[in-house]
Amino acid sequence: MTVWRIFAWLFTAGTFLFIAVSASVFIFLSEVNQGLPDFEALRKYEPPVMTRMHAANGKLMAEYAHQRRIFLPIASIPDQVKQAFLSAEDKDFYKHAGIDFRGVLRAVITNVQNVGSGKRLVGASTITQQVAKNFLLTNEQSYDRKIKEALLSMRIEQAFTKDQILELYLNEIYLGVRSYGVGAAALHYFDKSVHQLTLEEAAYLAALPKAPANYHPYRKRERAIERRNWVVDQIVGNGFATLEEGINAKAQPLTVNLRNQVDRLFGSEYFAEEVRRFLFDKYGEDKLYNGGLSVRTTLNPELQVQAREALMNGLIKYDESRGWRGPVKNIDTTGDWGAVLGETKSLNDVPEWQLGVILGLDKKEAVIGFKPGKQANGRLSEDRKTGILKLKTMKWAKWTEGARKGKSIKSVTNVLAVGDVVYAEATAEENIYKLRQVPEISGSIVAMEPLTGRVVAMVGGFSFDQSQFNRATQAYRQPGSSFKPFVYAAALDNGYTPSSVVLDAPVEVQQGGNQGIWRPKNYGGKFFGPSTLRLGIEKSRNVMTVRLAQDMGMPLVAEYARRFGVYDNMQQVLSMALGAGETTVLRMTGAYSMLANGGKRVIPTFIDRIQDRYGNTIYRHDTRRCQECMAPDWIGQDEPIVEDFREQVLDPMTAYQITSMMEGVVTRGTATGVRKVGKPIAGKTGTTNDYRDAWFIGYSPDLVAGVFVGYDTPRKMGRGATGGGLAAPIFTEFMKNALASSPGKPFQVPRGINLIPIDRRTGLRASPGDKGVILEAFKPGTLPPDSYSVIGFTDEMGRPLSDYEADGAVVLGTGGLY
Repeated sequence: MTVWRIFAWLFTAGTFLFIAVSASVFIFLSEVNQGLPDFEALRKYEPPVMTRMHAANGKLMAEYAHQRRIFLPIASIPDQVKQAFLSAEDKDFYKHAGIDFRGVLRAVITNVQNVGSGKRLVGASTITQQVAKNFLLTNEQSYDRKIKEALLSMRIEQAFTKDQILELYLNEIYLGVRSYGVGAAALHYFDKSVHQLTLEEAAYLAALPKAPANYHPYRKRERAIERRNWVVDQIVGNGFATLEEGINAKAQPLTVNLRNQVDRLFGSEYFAEEVRRFLFDKYGEDKLYNGGLSVRTTLNPELQVQAREALMNGLIKYDESRGWRGPVKNIDTTGDWGAVLGETKSLNDVPEWQLGVILGLDKKEAVIGFKPGKQANGRLSEDRKTGILKLKTMKWAKWTEGARKGKSIKSVTNVLAVGDVVYAEATAEENIYKLRQVPEISGSIVAMEPLTGRVVAMVGGFSFDQSQFNRATQAYRQPGSSFKPFVYAAALDNGYTPSSVVLDAPVEVQQGGNQGIWRPKNYGGKFFGPSTLRLGIEKSRNVMTVRLAQDMGMPLVAEYARRFGVYDNMQQVLSMALGAGETTVLRMTGAYSMLANGGKRVIPTFIDRIQDRYGNTIYRHDTRRCQECMAPDWIGQDEPIVEDFREQVLDPMTAYQITSMMEGVVTRGTATGVRKVGKPIAGKTGTTNDYRDAWFIGYSPDLVAGVFVGYDTPRKMGRGATGGGLAAPIFTEFMKNALASSPGKPFQVPRGINLIPIDRRTGLRASPGDKGVILEAFKPGTLPPDSYSVIGFTDEMGRPLSDYEADGAVVLGTGGLY
């Protein structure tokens, strides 16, 4: 009886205890359950995805991301990669319901056996549990968090398919080197897509989720190989690979090819940064770095390289003409000079040049030791490479001061000393190098399609690594005479003709206030009397331009400057007619594009289209419409018509007239060197006061290019540093290469234009046998004059026209004197 009482008491107590514990567990789980995050948010999961920028030909230019990730649907991930991660992380993933109880038991037994051994505790989290933790919970180490993780895992398993869960996992996990997800990791570790990964490469990636830093391919190489091989064994053990494949995979070295994180396309740094700024301003930081945008730019890689080379050559040529300024620095070469030199920053985006230190020298040559390269592990190479700098390769390094200023050096010791850190460039001779210095002068070049405004090449300076300031888009400089075509275009659009005559003689302008009288002068200080508009622009006559602007009125000139996008709100003073305002190379190149395309408005663009992470086009530059272009098949319908609703900012006839006049600039004006292009080119030079800015902007029928040269802090470049002497040669080199494979294409004459032979100096209709005859373009209703008269004409100073170096005169008819 006593035994039964004891048994009854124990049973009752056990029952109450069970009920109490169950109630406590129920209450606890109810509270925990109420605090669980909504796992349905996983259905709307949009992971941070990197934005990728491509050139017009599809070549990768740059990537932008806080987390480098390329989202891949589960169907796009190869089975080999899935199997590697399943083997390493959760081999029973497709069997359990979110919690692997057998795995938990194995982990408990293993941890008990390892007590006192110092080994790390073994976990048993499933992939589903990792998804719950990574997406919905924190990394807090507590029982409360583990319980929430388990509950969420079971709920996730009920709401999502296994493939959906695995897709979330393989795109979210951090795998080191700022790579999230298998797509980005494959690119950044091996520079290949997931579809190209070998067994051992997939195994290495699968080894990383636990602790990427512990299995770094360089810093923890042995541990990384050991862990990779363990994953290979698991893959073989799970039947995903044969024993022979596993043995072969483990025998392979751990060969990683860490992808360069900087701009992918050589020479595109300024271009890429301009696009990045546009994206940031339009979409914001989060969309740029996390939104997974796909950006197709307008960049033509071949033209970009040619533009960069032309600009660099021009800047170097001018800089070397000014002499040697001295070394980058001087270092001690008594010890390991390579290690000391390795700490000196060099220009990474000018690979043609190498940074080196002078190790020894005599009168005829110097021995230079080059900066060691970096190994894949980031450490400096142990190799020490040297070369020879010959005296003949540094003849440009003239004396810059003293009695011998401007004279060539006679000895290497006149320029260099042991320990000098300098740049050198290889020559055609083996192991012989030429001395180089980073130009102090700077500049920019922009190339654009005139019909669309697509910027196909843009270089904002000598080196982006040296200065990220973009002289093509951020530097506001005076364009000088390169602005004159818009003054002349305004005139031609308002009753003047190319043969209209303007007096090139001294003029005084009362500027108002305390500014006194302004007396504009021509380059060289001479005046040439009555001259045609054509001659005025060909020879870049300042005084003629001022008189023309004065006759038309500056409000009209300001309106044309606004139409063409040169200035937004130009000050209406006569000096602005000579380009005294400030604008950018991009604006000027865009304005010249409208002259080249027949007067249609174009907006310069660096981007063709932008797509979101789902492939939807969210931005397109070309707004022209073409309904018929969308037809899936051709069934005999007419050729599709592209509707062009762009504004006509200039009469097409006027555009041709100004183009023809600027062809004269190249043929016989201030830019005759541009004739070396060997194709029809129209363009205009620009030089500002004291030679502070040098410009040339020109075009063929299909390509416009603008070049600017000047110091970042404006200062005199020296007498003769004109647009024709500095900027035009850069333009010429670029256009000669850019158009090398294109046939010479003449500028199209608009319907209605009459080409009439005239004397190019007087503007009068030419007679048979006359010299200096050209075909001039006249609009309907205008003609060249047949006669002229200069009877009793004197200028404002009372001097007769015979005092001037011209035999022109006051012209009657549709010409006229202004």
